[in-house]
Amino acid sequence: MNQVKLFIELTRLTKPIGFMLLFWPCAWGLTLAYDFSGSLNKYFFYLILFFLGSVLMRSAGCIVNDILDKELDAKVFRTKKRPIASGKISITLAIFYSLTLCFLALLVLLNFNKFTIILAIGSMPLAFTYPLMKRFTYWPQLFLGITFNYGLILGWTAIKGQIDIIPVIFYIGAIFWTLGYDTIYGYQDIKDDEIIGIKSTSIKFKKSPFIFLYLCYSIFFSSLLIMSHLINLNKISLMFLLLVAIQLFYFQLKKLNVKKSSSCLETFKSNNLLGFTVFFVLLVGKI
Repeated sequence: MNQVKLFIELTRLTKPIGFMLLFWPCAWGLTLAYDFSGSLNKYFFYLILFFLGSVLMRSAGCIVNDILDKELDAKVFRTKKRPIASGKISITLAIFYSLTLCFLALLVLLNFNKFTIILAIGSMPLAFTYPLMKRFTYWPQLFLGITFNYGLILGWTAIKGQIDIIPVIFYIGAIFWTLGYDTIYGYQDIKDDEIIGIKSTSIKFKKSPFIFLYLCYSIFFSSLLIMSHLINLNKISLMFLLLVAIQLFYFQLKKLNVKKSSSCLETFKSNNLLGFTVFFVLLVGKI
C-alpha cells in the first residue's frame, strides 16, 4: 500500500492540473478538425484516448523529470520531499515505472492513423529531454510549450491525416500560452533556482514580468482570433471568446502577485478552466 502511495506521489496523480494542461490542446485540435454533422462516436472515443494518453505520458514525464532532477530537487524546499529526491523510490524502480507507462501510452497511440503515430513518436526525444533545458537556457518554458501543445497537432491529424495552416497557427499561439503560465509557475521557486543556478524565463524577466506575460497571452489570444476567422466559427462562439480574454487578462494577470507563491500557484491552476473555456468555445463554434 505504501508503494502505491509513493507511485501516486511520484506521478502527481493527485495534481491533475499537469495532465489536464496536456489534454486540452489535444481536445482543441480534435474539435477543430472533427465534422460534427455525422456520428459523434469517433469523436468521444478519440477524446477518451487523448485523455488517457495525457495522463500516462504526463506521469511518465514526471518520473523522467524527477530522475534527471534528483540532485536539484533535493536543494529546493518545494521539491526536496519528492520520492526520488528523498530516496524513497530507487532509480531502477522509477525507470521501470516510466517504461511501463510509456508502453501503455503506446497501446493508446496505436488506435490512431499511421501519420499521427509517426508524429507522436517523433516528439518523444523532446518530451524527455525537456527537464535538461533549464541547465543550459533561460527558455525551458519555451521547450515545454512546444512539447505540451504538440497534442493540438495530433488531435487535428487524427481526423484529417495531414497538417494544415489552421492547427499550426493555433499551435504557435498555444506555445505562448504555456510560456506564460509556466513562467508564472516558476516564480514560486525563483529564489531557490537562482541559488542553485537553474535558468528560467521567470528569472530572465523578473524585473519586468508583466510586460513579458501580457505579450505571451496577447499572442495566444491573437492566434485564437485568427484561427476563429479561418474556420469561420459562428458569432455565438466569438462572443464567448470574451470569456477567454477576461480570464487571461483580468482573472490571471490583473490579479497576479508574482512575489506571492500562493498567488502564482492559484493563477497557474486557473489555466485548467481556461483550457476548458477554449474547448467550449470551439464546440459551440463547430456544432
